[in-house]
Amino acid sequence: MFLDNRQVAMDSALEAMADSIDYFQDNIERLHPTLRDSLKPHYEARARCMQELQELSRKHLNLLPRDADVERDDYMWLWSRLKSFVGNESLVVIGELLEQERVLMQALSTLFTHPLPESLETVIEECWKGCRSLIRELYRLQKERQKR
Repeated sequence: MFLDNRQVAMDSALEAMADSIDYFQDNIERLHPTLRDSLKPHYEARARCMQELQELSRKHLNLLPRDADVERDDYMWLWSRLKSFVGNESLVVIGELLEQERVLMQALSTLFTHPLPESLETVIEECWKGCRSLIRELYRLQKERQKR
C-alpha cells in the first residue's frame, strides 16, 4: 500500500521520535548520572507522546506501525562510539542528541504543513514543545560540560 504525503510526513515524525528515544536508551550508560537524571524525564515524556501519536495516526490516518531501521541504529551507535575516542564522551552524546532533535523538529515542521485532525495537532504541538524544552536543556548541559 502506498502512503499519501500526509502519512509519509507522520511516518517520518514517528520514525524520528523512535530514533531519538532509541539513541538515548542505547547511550544512557555513557552519560554521567546527573546528565542521565536531567534528560530521562524528557525522553519518558517523548515515549508517551509517541505512543499517543501512533494510536491517533492508526485511527485517523490508517497508518500502521513500521519496523525500525536496525542497520541505521547500529551505524549511529558505532559512529558515536568512534567520535568518543577523540572527544569528551558526554559532549559527544549531547551533540548527537541535539542532532536527533534537529531531525525531529524538521519532521514535525513538515507534518505541520498538512491538514490533520485536531486531536493529532494537539499531540504534535505537545511534541514540538517537548523538543524545544529538550533542546534548551541539552544546550545548558553542553555549556556546563564545556566549562569543565
